[in-house]
Amino acid sequence: QVQLVESGGGLVQAGGSLRLSCVASGRTFTNNYALGWFRQAPGKERELVATTSGGAVTTNYGYFVKGRFTISRDDAKNTAYLQMNDLNPDDTAVYYCAAALAPYVQHQHWPYWGHGTQVTVSS
Repeated sequence: QVQLVESGGGLVQAGGSLRLSCVASGRTFTNNYALGWFRQAPGKERELVATTSGGAVTTNYGYFVKGRFTISRDDAKNTAYLQMNDLNPDDTAVYYCAAALAPYVQHQHWPYWGHGTQVTVSS
């Protein structure tokens, strides 16, 4: 079992920055788990924001990132980060952290999720 807790969301002005954190815990969690960030705004489908594979050998970003976001992980702390720069109001959403082993990711299935953290960007 894996538990994920996000933090770092908040209200920022357009052009500002936030760093989200996702702390993973649980007896089965290892650095072989992929970690990802997703977001969902009201009335919209969930979107992939960024993912990092076990060992951080591979990263993937949503099309809207456009170089503004960076995902990283600190395996010593079982933590993933999402550094978000140059935020705009379209980035407003609940951001969720997710974890999965590689076979699940290959099937586009992320079995473990946090409760989300709200990011609101004002104009």
